Amino acid sequence: MFNFKSLYISAAIVWVASITQAAPLVESTLLKPLVETGELPAIQDRLPDVPLEVELPSKGRTYGTQGGTLRTMITRSKDTRQMVVYGYSRLVIYDETYHLKPDILERFENDADKKFTLHLRKGHKWSDGAPFTSADFKYWWVDVATNKELMPSGPPDFLYVDEELPTVTFPDELTVVFEWANPNPQFLQTLAQARPPFIFRPAHYLKQYHADFADAAYLAKKIEQKKVRSWASLHNKLDNMYKFDNPKLPTLQPWMVDPKSTKNRKLFVRNPYYHRVDKNGVQLPYIDRVDMNVVGPGLVAAKANAGEVDLQARGLSFKDIAILKKGEKDGGKYKTLLWANGTASQIAIYPNLNFADQAWRNVMRDVRFRRALSVSIDRKIINRVLYFGLAKEGAMSALPSSPFYDAKNRAAWAQYNPDLANQLLDEMGLDQRRPDGIRLLPDGRPVQVVVETSGERQEVENALSIIVDTWRDIGVKLVVRPLERDILRNRVYSGTAMAAVWFGWDNGLPQPYTSPAYMAPRQQDFFAWPKWGQHYQMHGKAGQKVDMPEAQKLLDLSYEWDHTNDPQTRSRIWKDMLEIHANQQYGIGIINEAPQPVVVSNHLKNVPKDAVWAWDPGAHFGIYRMDEFFFGNVGAIK
Repeated sequence: MFNFKSLYISAAIVWVASITQAAPLVESTLLKPLVETGELPAIQDRLPDVPLEVELPSKGRTYGTQGGTLRTMITRSKDTRQMVVYGYSRLVIYDETYHLKPDILERFENDADKKFTLHLRKGHKWSDGAPFTSADFKYWWVDVATNKELMPSGPPDFLYVDEELPTVTFPDELTVVFEWANPNPQFLQTLAQARPPFIFRPAHYLKQYHADFADAAYLAKKIEQKKVRSWASLHNKLDNMYKFDNPKLPTLQPWMVDPKSTKNRKLFVRNPYYHRVDKNGVQLPYIDRVDMNVVGPGLVAAKANAGEVDLQARGLSFKDIAILKKGEKDGGKYKTLLWANGTASQIAIYPNLNFADQAWRNVMRDVRFRRALSVSIDRKIINRVLYFGLAKEGAMSALPSSPFYDAKNRAAWAQYNPDLANQLLDEMGLDQRRPDGIRLLPDGRPVQVVVETSGERQEVENALSIIVDTWRDIGVKLVVRPLERDILRNRVYSGTAMAAVWFGWDNGLPQPYTSPAYMAPRQQDFFAWPKWGQHYQMHGKAGQKVDMPEAQKLLDLSYEWDHTNDPQTRSRIWKDMLEIHANQQYGIGIINEAPQPVVVSNHLKNVPKDAVWAWDPGAHFGIYRMDEFFFGNVGAIK
């Protein structure tokens, strides 16, 4: 096995059948010295017997060369996980047309969405050179996912179908089978997510921290060293494949964490055992290293403007385009691309229907209240002031590039009409006011809506400042409370937040095969119904049961979608669910389709000019295969 502590020095795929590499394999300049000293096997001994071969050129992309360090920025130390997002190495992945293709898997078989047979690549290895086999899936399933000490709530909810878990078998070292009595149509989609569930683990590494396998004395010593309470806490602390902050944890991603990373500077280096190669025999990723600096949120645009990054989108927003374009013209070091945005809404307000205050909860559950809040937002002013009129005004709905786009849904309760808002509120019985015009609840308290925000996006704060005035005109006082992101989420999930502002649905581009689970009260991270989502995800052991008919209808429709393979039926279900959302205004969308600025070094190649910036599906840069980006003149890159 190979120790990487000394290693850090300083494109569209045409998915063809994986075949044995025809071109001679090219050894990496970075890794060649380690091969020559015997510290690392030669490239032919590091790749799977059948690597994933990518064919270029395609869509303006070209074959690249290895080398160089890519500079980028994050605003929080924990965002090292973005490298797992951007690297986008998954069992299966979406291509640019949003169709699922095998990636880590050599192939898969889907039998009526009930039985999935996963075939691994013979000779595939973890980043430390250990074999990647079905034993890694078995360890996760038998010793992690169903171990009550490690996962008290049990396996991830996407594995439950009608409250039943799958039968999981491991016929041989290259085959894994998941089988259900009823269909699980979201199984493969979930594996391809920006944040995947990782239904495998590096067993050879983690077993040394598992009570069923580890030496008791060794384990006790490690528990004391890490200052945790139990072996389970120790195991979970080190088992962080998504957080990507444990350099010793083997990975299958294109880059791996370098041990020389610090709190303010995260370093990543190429994975010598990565499974993708191009037709010229060059192992991906093309770029050797990634240098990810942690900076204050307000500095991202300024540093990008100064040419201090090679690739940056996260931390940039529409308001930064002017300064970025100026820096592009003055410095000549980069270009600013404007990608479409795949989020259903850039800004959406979510009244918490599970708010702990019963009187307020009753008010917010009245659809007239949510509609009144929506029609008293002047979206045209927000678009003109914050987006120069380049965004689209409207409710949260499927975007025009989705087959389920409906202009009526986008327009639903999205016109600026304070007279209608006043009428709706009066009809509710909120017709009593204080001398200053603020309405009163039946119990005499003022109608004061506290909207909590992560404070990470200036355009959100600016939009809310405009809404403060228009809501006051209808007798509603808006109070904005900025919080740290994790605190905000915890307050929403616990029911202590009255309302929150966030993005709209991550996927504003649904297709008939897209699971509508996020449209139904099945996930706590939809801020309108966190307790209902908890109840579903925890199989009734936590949260609250859905107790509103329209929300229950969404749950029933999502269940119906899960149990049909007919595209027409699935399309009808999608349209019904979108119409319910438009009428009910669970999430009050404000603006969508605002362009996302993407700063790209003039030296960096294969970054698409026209693309969609989306979290899921898409994984931001991931769907465009960041491992195929390369520097056109590596010798000039420092």
